[in-house]
Amino acid sequence: MEFPQIDPIAIDIGFFQIRWYALAYLGGFLGGWFWADRLVRRYPEGTRPNRDDIENLVTWVVLGVIFGGRIGYVLFYNFEYYSQHLNQVLHIWQGGMSFHGGLMGVILAILSYCLLQKVSLLRTGDVVASVVPIGLGLGRLSNFINGELFGRPTDLPWGMVFPGGGAEPRHPSQLYQAMLEGLVLFIILNLMMRKERFRNRPGFVTGSFFVFYGLARFSVEFVRQPDAQIGLILDFMSMGQILSLPMIVFGLGLMIYVARHDRKTA
Repeated sequence: MEFPQIDPIAIDIGFFQIRWYALAYLGGFLGGWFWADRLVRRYPEGTRPNRDDIENLVTWVVLGVIFGGRIGYVLFYNFEYYSQHLNQVLHIWQGGMSFHGGLMGVILAILSYCLLQKVSLLRTGDVVASVVPIGLGLGRLSNFINGELFGRPTDLPWGMVFPGGGAEPRHPSQLYQAMLEGLVLFIILNLMMRKERFRNRPGFVTGSFFVFYGLARFSVEFVRQPDAQIGLILDFMSMGQILSLPMIVFGLGLMIYVARHDRKTA
C-alpha cells in the first residue's frame, strides 16, 4: 500500500505557512481546554475544581508541553548531537519533541500551579489526564501526515511504503498510536470520569492514565521503527519502552494508594 501523499502544510498563503503539526498542537490545547471545562461541571458543589483555575492552568500546561517536550527529546533521544550544538537546543521549529519530556513538563506545571494557588493537585490532575488523549491523538495523526515515526517492515496487507522508509511496506504505527493513545484512552478515562466511584477518588483517573498510556506505548513500540540515532537498548527494548515502564509502575502505585486511602477514610 502506497503512503497517501498529504501536504504537511495545511495553510499556505505565500509569505505565511501553517503546518498540520502546529494545528495538532493548537487543536489539542483548545480541545483539551473545552473538554476540561465540561468535565468540571460533573463534580458536585464543594468538590468541583474551579473553572477559573482550569482556564489559568492552560498557559502553564502549554509551556510545560513545549519546553518539557523539547528538553526531553534533547536528553532522551539526541543528547550526543545537541551536546555539540547547544545553540540549537531551543530550535523547536526544526522538529524533535518527546512525549515523556512533555509529560514531565506538564506534571511540573500542574504541581507548581496547584501549590501556588492552593488547589487540589489530584482533582486537577484527573481533569487534565482525561483530556490529554485529545492532543495525543491529533499529534500522532500529524506524524502520519508528515510520514515520520513510521513502523518496522511488515507483510500485513495494510503495510505502507513511507517516504524515507525504503521500499519495504511498514507498519503505520502512527495510526496505531493515534487509536490507542488517542481514541481508546480518551474513551476509557472519560467513562471513568462519568462514574462517581472513580471521580470521587482523586488521583485514581490520573493513575489510570499513566498505566493505560504506558501499556499502549510499550505495546506499539514493538512494531515502531526505533530512532536511528539510538536503536534498541540492550538489543531488545526501545527508548520509548524504557521510559514507559516507570509510568506503569507509578500509575499502579497511585491507584493502589488512592484505593487504600479511600478504604481507610470509609
